[in-house]
Amino acid sequence: MPKIVREVHWNAGVPPVVPRASCPRPPRRCPESEPLIRGRTCNNFRPGEVAIKLLTDSEAAICEQATISCMKSVLTLVALLILTSLASPQERPRPVTVPITLDHNRIVIDVYLSLPDGTTKRVRAWVDSGNSELTMSRRIASLFGPVNCEAQVCSATPPSEVVIGGMKIALSGIQSAHVPAGFPNDVMVPGMSPEINLPSTVLHTHDVVFDYTNREFTIGEPGTVQFKGKPSKAQINALGLIQIPSQIEGQSYDLALDLGSSISFISSELLSKWHADHPAWPFMTGAVGVANMFGTPEETERFVLQLPSLPSGTNVLRQVSMASFPANLLEKFKQQAGTEIVGLLGGDAFRNYRVGIDYAHSTVYLDQATNTPAWDVSAVGLTLRPEPDGRYTVLAVVAYQGKPAVAEVKPGDVLLGVDGAPATGATLGQVWSLLGGTPGQTRALTLERDGRRFTVDAPIHRFLAAPAKPSRTTRITQRPSQKK
Repeated sequence: MPKIVREVHWNAGVPPVVPRASCPRPPRRCPESEPLIRGRTCNNFRPGEVAIKLLTDSEAAICEQATISCMKSVLTLVALLILTSLASPQERPRPVTVPITLDHNRIVIDVYLSLPDGTTKRVRAWVDSGNSELTMSRRIASLFGPVNCEAQVCSATPPSEVVIGGMKIALSGIQSAHVPAGFPNDVMVPGMSPEINLPSTVLHTHDVVFDYTNREFTIGEPGTVQFKGKPSKAQINALGLIQIPSQIEGQSYDLALDLGSSISFISSELLSKWHADHPAWPFMTGAVGVANMFGTPEETERFVLQLPSLPSGTNVLRQVSMASFPANLLEKFKQQAGTEIVGLLGGDAFRNYRVGIDYAHSTVYLDQATNTPAWDVSAVGLTLRPEPDGRYTVLAVVAYQGKPAVAEVKPGDVLLGVDGAPATGATLGQVWSLLGGTPGQTRALTLERDGRRFTVDAPIHRFLAAPAKPSRTTRITQRPSQKK
């Protein structure tokens, strides 16, 4: 019995051949010029009617087969496209690189915080790989809710994310942020400009590079950063704190990698022993330059020893200055690290390097880019305490060759300026840039004592130097340090 197939057309006088390609054609309207079709012209069709043709069973079979074959081809193509889409890896966000301010060997960058009202705010951030606690100033913390304080310990709700160079970094794993008590609203750490830090708990879910030579910081998702340099295996705990196996004097030790620290630290006991065994190694007493980090009382008793070399992992660091680590602070670091570390490697040790950290594979890469010699700490001999109000109090006058380095200055004096440049409101790193120089030079210090201003010409001395006449019997006696 003939079947009716719609939308198949031909011209008069042409045999009714049914080509395969004709079956799935879309309908066409009958034009006025169409010749007779089985006794009917287009004029005989009602307006809008589509011409049809009666096909035999064989012709209909050909059309059905062609239609089925075409549909199978289309379905196969769709399936292949879906499978290809699923099999192809999704494009991952590229790592971002931003400029840094190297302030007192500490890395500071600009970040943007996503606020609850949908806006963003730009703030300065301290990138601190040796600290696991997120900290904010009270001013920034209050943008995300109330600040709760109990017995001089304050906390607040952390931001949901930070944005670095356009890349969003989620902070969903951090439940609470620390807020320092007793400071002005816009101060997180006296003597520093940042109002938030990026601790190890934020960094350890990414690849990062600290480029000290080009003053850049790079961050990306795991596997997206191309690391350079020699790789060394490290121990990284759940908080993202890093320990690197090192060797000093033939002995193996674990040292924390703390790129938020201005200088490296070692236990007071080991520093005393090495100084006694190697009196020719450069040594100083007192916190001058990068050894003057926060102005805590223990800094007046600080010793600094410069090691000629320090094998760390597969690399050898040169001219590494190490400060004495007070026992109470060392114990705190041990508890956080969960292992028996004896000290830490700070930013000063990597002045010539790009430091890459592959947290996912517990690997640290060191790529030496320059060969700048270590700073011999040629500066004015003072130890300063940055105050929350932006001023700088003289904590101690460092001895030079057995005498006060600046005889006219006393502890408790307030340093207001250096060579006409204001010290008040500057960062600690900026102040030490003003106080540094070459031995033989002087710096005009403007100070205040008991409400009276005065000026002193302070000489610059080289403090980190080997003794003129080494004595192997000299030993250091570390006095008990005061707690922070």
